[in-house]
Amino acid sequence: MDLLASYGDDEDRSPLDAPESPTAAAIAATAPKLNLAISAAPQVDTTGLVLRGNEAKSLGEVRKLQDAGARKVMYNLPVEDMHAPVLGPAHPYSRDGLAAGLKNHFVGHVEDAHMHPIHFEQQYHNFHALGFGEAPSGIGLVGKPVDAEAVEVAAEEGGPSAWKRRKTTQERKAEQAARAERLAAPFDPSAPFSLQERQPWASKQAEVAELTEEQKEFIAKAEAAKLEAAAGGVDKQGPTSFFHAKDEKDYQGRSWILPPREKKNESDSCFLPKRWVHTWAGHTKGVNAVRFFPGTGHLLLSAGMDGKVKIWDVYGSGKCMRTYLGHSKGVRDVCFSNDGRRFLSTGYDKNIRLWDTETGQCIKTFNTGKVYYCVKFHPSDDKQNVFMSGCQDKKIYQFDTDTGEAVQEYNYHLGPVNTVTFIDEGRQFVSTSDDKTIRVWEFGIPVQIKYIADPSMHSMPAVATHPSKNYLLMQSLDNQVLTYMVKDGRFKSMKNKTFKGHNTAGYACQVGCSPDGKYVLSGDSEGRCFFWEWGAPQKIVRTIKAHDAVCIGAEWNPMESSKVATCGWDGLIKYWD
Repeated sequence: MDLLASYGDDEDRSPLDAPESPTAAAIAATAPKLNLAISAAPQVDTTGLVLRGNEAKSLGEVRKLQDAGARKVMYNLPVEDMHAPVLGPAHPYSRDGLAAGLKNHFVGHVEDAHMHPIHFEQQYHNFHALGFGEAPSGIGLVGKPVDAEAVEVAAEEGGPSAWKRRKTTQERKAEQAARAERLAAPFDPSAPFSLQERQPWASKQAEVAELTEEQKEFIAKAEAAKLEAAAGGVDKQGPTSFFHAKDEKDYQGRSWILPPREKKNESDSCFLPKRWVHTWAGHTKGVNAVRFFPGTGHLLLSAGMDGKVKIWDVYGSGKCMRTYLGHSKGVRDVCFSNDGRRFLSTGYDKNIRLWDTETGQCIKTFNTGKVYYCVKFHPSDDKQNVFMSGCQDKKIYQFDTDTGEAVQEYNYHLGPVNTVTFIDEGRQFVSTSDDKTIRVWEFGIPVQIKYIADPSMHSMPAVATHPSKNYLLMQSLDNQVLTYMVKDGRFKSMKNKTFKGHNTAGYACQVGCSPDGKYVLSGDSEGRCFFWEWGAPQKIVRTIKAHDAVCIGAEWNPMESSKVATCGWDGLIKYWD
């Protein structure tokens, strides 16, 4: 301070810096001076060192302190010189030390707060319901309120409370009287609708948005599904149908069942399908059979175990066009007429129904109290009013759709009849049965003209005709497809044309052939679809894993030469290209 006081010169000062009173020298003389001898280091307790030093002197020993700046120790230090007393704050995680006896929590010492359980539960629910609650100290609030009005209500009621106060008897009676008065008042349609309680959206103005095309389509499907479910009791309501597309006629007035004009046959040669291109899903249970529209294949008819028959668009939208509801149990088989305008369906409810494909009207119903396993229209155009049906009672019935009655019975089989197949331009037909026999009949004459049976034969529940009309392909339950020649009135087994490799034991898997006759196809009990070459080797040329369950049906599109439709008991119909 002496140096600071003497710093400067009178000549350097301006007149404005002249001291008023007292003088600068007097102030400097009276100011306190710094004691530069005081150290700024913290004070260290050396009590332990002093005591140990006195003890050492009493024992005749001299205590030597090690120089902190020395890099080498020239003598052996005793233990008491190497350790100093522990001073300073205790480490919170140390198991010993000054605060070891006070620590009762992972981070230190926690004191118990005494609170009644009811008060704790109340504030706990307040905090989670309202977003805030009273502080444990009783002063202020803890948390952020969800609603500003809740803070005002809490202030009026003496604190927040998520527990509603029970209304008194007078308040309840007053609310009941007000509600009865509102109900007794006459309805005024012009009056705005008012809610009894304030809702979160009460302040918002209602906005009505237009539905998109997808939403409209979804609503239409949902309504159709409700109607189908409501019409589930076919026995009470009768057969009916539902059209799923927008219009039954196009802008030119053409019906929806007519084939597209621009669609033509792609090629005379057929090719094996390689990829899965489309799926038709609509049946709630397995699908038993699929049939393409005759000649053009632009529509696909399916028979489901859910009692529904559906027809699907193949070339266009790929959606379900119409659903026919006429069976209370699963549908076993379906068959188109030659022009596709009508079709037959038979089910396990012991009914055969004749449908109009376009309108969905059930034209006639045939019932003899037995289950029919197959139905087949007569192939001649002048006999489209006649169809054959294999029955559970070991007979084949010939029905006339004009009269609605059975006009002939063929009853030589010893088991349920599985298939009926016309040959020789409709003059004869072949039937197979669970009695493991094949019988050939003259149409209209209930006497068999040929009977084929052998101890090595198995039941043949599916039969298809080769496009050349000279061969029959029969699905045998010993895991092979047998071929029989039906040419010039002869019926002969072709041992050199047997197709093996698949597993169909116990299942009536549908067998088919490509339109050009080059390939044979069949389903499989493991969900596979097999393709064989019709030529000499009869080898498997392709196998497709088509379904997760049994692949019960497979049919080649008559117009598109490389596309095949398969159906399975997983409820799906798949299209392969």
